This record gives sequence, structure tokens and C-alpha cells, in this order.
Amino acid sequence: MKTFKLILAAATMTAIGAAYVHAQEDVIKARQAAMKTIGAQMKVLSDMSKGAAPFDATAANEALATMAATAETVPVLFETEAIEGTDTDASSDIWANWDDFVSKAEALQTAAQGASVSDESSLGSAMGAVGGACGSCHKPYKL
Repeated sequence: MKTFKLILAAATMTAIGAAYVHAQEDVIKARQAAMKTIGAQMKVLSDMSKGAAPFDATAANEALATMAATAETVPVLFETEAIEGTDTDASSDIWANWDDFVSKAEALQTAAQGASVSDESSLGSAMGAVGGACGSCHKPYKL
């Protein structure tokens, strides 16, 4: 009976550990999906600015709107510190400097919301604003 209890306890701890790892992986996958969405929107803008895609003010403004909406979710997605034993580029400095991290996510949201593209010149300005906001967060918080 004692052996059975030990085996049951070990199995329970293994299951709890596996559930914890799975939950962390889900959190990280959600974060990565958000970052990929923001990156995809930046690519839309970048392709237009490089001439790799035709200029389209509507598509540019839609990309900015998607970027702003996604940036709004970033603080919630990063509330849980989940980095151990998983494939992530998130630095633990995010949680050590939480208020700064949140302010940088808010700055991206503000930059994307405040940008309006009507011509190629305004596209460059918009890219500068959102690109600067992205870089200000990636430099300290992305491994």
C-alpha cells in the first residue's frame, strides 16, 4: 500500500508538472502569435515603402489598426511570467521592469493609432513611429 501511494504521488506530481509546462507553452504560443501579427502588419507597410507591393492607403491603415489592436493585448499576454523550459525570445527583464515594458507596449499602440496613411510620405512617417516603438521594446526585452 505504501508503494502504491508513492507511485500515485509521483504520477500526480508528474501530471501537475506536465500541465504546468503545457500551460506555459500555451501562454508563449499566444504571445508569439501576437508578435507575428504585429510583424506581419509591419511587413505590409515595409513592402509598400520598398516598392515590393503597390502603395495602398487603405491596406496601410488597416495594418496600423491591426497593429494597434494587437499591441493593446500585449500586457495581458505577458502578465504571466512564462519562459522556463520553452522556446521563447522573451527576456526575464520584462517582469523585472514590468511598468517600463507595459509603457512600451502602450507606446506602440499609441503610435499605430496615431498614424494615418494617405500617401507615400505619410507611410514613411507611420513606419518611423511604429518601428521606433517596436525597437524600443525589442532592444531591452527580446533575447
